[in-house]
Amino acid sequence: MNERPRDDHREHGPARRPRLDDVAALVGVSTATVSLVLRNVAGPSTKTRQRVLDAAAELGYRPDRTASLLARRRRQLLGVMMDVHNTYHAELVEDIHDAAQGRGYDLVLSTLTRSRDERRAVETLLDFRCEALILLGPEVTSACLAELNRTIPVVCVGRRLSSPAVDVVRTADDIGVAQAVAHLVQLGHRDIAFIDGGRGTIAADRRRGYRTAMMRQGLGDHIRVISGDHTEAAGSAAAALLLERSDPPSAVMASNDRCAVGFLAAMSLAGVTVPQSVSLVGYDDSITSRLAHVNLTTISQNANAQAQHAVALAVERLDEERTTPREVVLTPNLVVRGTTGPPPAWDARMR
Repeated sequence: MNERPRDDHREHGPARRPRLDDVAALVGVSTATVSLVLRNVAGPSTKTRQRVLDAAAELGYRPDRTASLLARRRRQLLGVMMDVHNTYHAELVEDIHDAAQGRGYDLVLSTLTRSRDERRAVETLLDFRCEALILLGPEVTSACLAELNRTIPVVCVGRRLSSPAVDVVRTADDIGVAQAVAHLVQLGHRDIAFIDGGRGTIAADRRRGYRTAMMRQGLGDHIRVISGDHTEAAGSAAAALLLERSDPPSAVMASNDRCAVGFLAAMSLAGVTVPQSVSLVGYDDSITSRLAHVNLTTISQNANAQAQHAVALAVERLDEERTTPREVVLTPNLVVRGTTGPPPAWDARMR
């Protein structure tokens, strides 16, 4: 039998056709950015556009028509950005998944971590070609959200926007904080401190809500804001600060449940009982707040309702082609558990 001549072309294979990620690697941007430029979609800067086009020309990149046709098919994917450290976000994601599944959609999750910011998290969702984005508590500017919304429908959950250009689902934080302050006042507290949530719109709204609620209760002279953020460490630090004072408050409200749990743990380690020595209120009604050993009085944002509305707004954009942004504002509600009670007897006598 004669040996078949070797086909050098088959042996080594044809030169690989340049791909989207080759262009992205040459320019030093994400494949999502390259895709936006090549589809002439708003977003990337003029300088970035030119660099991408030059790189595509240099590599001889040509779009794969078959892949483009496949990409136009509905993917039924909603992208969700969440903070991996936020237990309330975890609950929201579970409810969002159920709501999306009921409408024939699935989720792609992208997380915020110590080394992964919002820009990278969003780029990942764009890389997966999600049809719409649901962003939980984003901190980027309203202008950035509006720019992103020109590329893909965006739903912002949990944060107020001064001039919404995207869909928003949130609770009225000022009402929630006012409910907490009123509850403590009804129990007999006057000296009510607030552990701040740090930077960001959500923290600012809750801080402002506390100041307003205290003044409406006639307690403007008792306003006390303690620096902090939305972490357990901030709650622990606030507890340590108050333990050193000769005039500690009889009640404390934290800007969120994580901070409240840190405060509660630090007080427990110091031998200070809650609520016998100090009452405590959180915000979010997270899974952690419901644990038996925590049993935290808090403000519920109604995660299930937020999830249902967020998915509904995203689907309206996709299936009904709605273009006008909508804002859904839900009323939060106080959940009374075991961390609030009357002020200590010594405190009542002093007042």
